[in-house]
Amino acid sequence: MVKLINRPEYLNQLIQNRDVDLVKIVTGIRRCGKSSLLDLFHQYLSDNGVADSNIIHMNLESLRYRNLSDYLSFYDYVSERIPKTGKTYLIFDELQAVKHWEKAIESFRLDFDVDIYITGSNAYLLSTEFSTLLSGRYVEIRMLPLSFKEFLTFYEFGPAITIEEKFQKYLQFGGMPILREYQFHETRSSQALEGIYSTVVLRDILQRNTGTDQRILQKIILFLCSNIGSITSPNSIGNVLSNEGELGNGKGKNIAGKTVDKYISMLQNAFIFYSVGRYDVKGKQLLRTLGKNYIVDMGFCNMLLGYRDTDRGHILENIIFLELIRRDYRVYIGKVGETEVDFVAEKPSDKLYIQVTESMLSPETRKRELRPLQMISDNYEKIILSMDRSYINSYDGIKSLYLIDWLLS
Repeated sequence: MVKLINRPEYLNQLIQNRDVDLVKIVTGIRRCGKSSLLDLFHQYLSDNGVADSNIIHMNLESLRYRNLSDYLSFYDYVSERIPKTGKTYLIFDELQAVKHWEKAIESFRLDFDVDIYITGSNAYLLSTEFSTLLSGRYVEIRMLPLSFKEFLTFYEFGPAITIEEKFQKYLQFGGMPILREYQFHETRSSQALEGIYSTVVLRDILQRNTGTDQRILQKIILFLCSNIGSITSPNSIGNVLSNEGELGNGKGKNIAGKTVDKYISMLQNAFIFYSVGRYDVKGKQLLRTLGKNYIVDMGFCNMLLGYRDTDRGHILENIIFLELIRRDYRVYIGKVGETEVDFVAEKPSDKLYIQVTESMLSPETRKRELRPLQMISDNYEKIILSMDRSYINSYDGIKSLYLIDWLLS
């Protein structure tokens, strides 16, 4: 058996929810570690005295279960295997393979003494029928590829390799756990990412959305990758792609903003991209127009476009965005008058304003990055994250932190 590497942040969330009468749903892009997390949880249950007969663990994408394609056959199969005594832990991987699976899950809850854990690689898993049926009776655990902190525990580095060199590898290869097997071999890693990417596009987007134009989808993906951290709108993306004239005959084919919007929401549902809205900090309201898009893992971007070190500011911004999501913040782009704050990050009891920049050393950059934060009059924490190891750690109450230290804090 492959040695499982612990991902305590996620495992602890499952453990904290153990035996709570809620269905635990782990969502996230394919191959980000959901199945391994369920294996870790299975191991945890066994180590804590749960008998094997009281753990039913199935990966529904295995051909072993090819006959369980609808909720009735699935329900019958599992019911026959639930013991008469004691609580049974039901662990189902890639449950979206079963049609109307939510009806079976709700029935298990009603008919047996069970605690249920499921994963899915698509947000359709939490679609309206499901939410209606299980409203308020599930907890979603959103899983992402490796954080930089996790990345350091996954790989073994020689003693001479600096933290900056390790971070450079993270920027280049990203955090998909499977890449560990290739130990930073560029070609093999790229092939592995291409395989995951193709599966996501094929299974989680094209199969679920009949009539999707694969060429338009691919163009939109490449556009979003090339414009990470740039403010765009579906209409502006549609206009750019239409003017490139690479779709259809010459410039004849117009791509409407509505189409772009629909395709971006498919990418969100497959957990490839996250769209972030803008928030007017002074008017305290969300703005409907314009936003930014971030990718779930920089490895995919580099695989599609080739690694370009020139765009480090936006790459760093993408990494900080994902880290804020990991830390359970709701994230917005801040608008302050005519200027922008990279991130407004909120929790019920906390708020952060964050600017991300490669370096603060030039006076022009310093002025540009500080200005939006200086215009915000409330007392929440304001931070600038950069790659400078500087002795200056504050500018008039605005914290200046070394980005890597913040990621590891």
